Amino acid sequence: MMKETMTQTKTRMSKALDDLRLELASVRTGRASTALLEHLKVEYYGTPTPLNQVATLGVPDPAMLTVQPWDPSLLSTIEKVIRSSDLGLNPVNDGRLLKVPIPPLTEERRKELVKHLHKVLENHRTAVRNIRRDANEALKRLLKDKKISEDDERRALDEIQKLTDDYMGKLDALGKSKEQEILEMR
Repeated sequence: MMKETMTQTKTRMSKALDDLRLELASVRTGRASTALLEHLKVEYYGTPTPLNQVATLGVPDPAMLTVQPWDPSLLSTIEKVIRSSDLGLNPVNDGRLLKVPIPPLTEERRKELVKHLHKVLENHRTAVRNIRRDANEALKRLLKDKKISEDDERRALDEIQKLTDDYMGKLDALGKSKEQEILEMR
């Protein structure tokens, strides 16, 4: 029972870390990355479909993205979706593919992105703390039901705290790395 709780806790914390990685990939930095556009959804046969499932995304150089839809009739729809997103990008339609220049970030926009980054990071920290709380409650229930001893509970609580500290450190390291990437001037 106790091992199962520990394994489940570690799995849930890993998922929170992976989710943060995914979310940070979509936060814009000064250089082009296909991850910027992957979360955008395009109306395709009446279904909102992720952009990377209806088009080929490319990075020909650090300041440019290309989007080549598999179905040319989607070109104008994709262009509208990119323009209306909160990314501040202005695609150029050449008739068969979209070229999306990545403008350099202004100081003000960098600060906004860092604020957004801190909000995202805090949400994931809270998620890890909630996972720790759930695990601690599960251990207390096991103790109350006399399925584990007090010593086992104490050891497990310490182990969960170490695990939490480890994952908090990983979250913070990812956040610091992304913050430096955002603030880095080119």
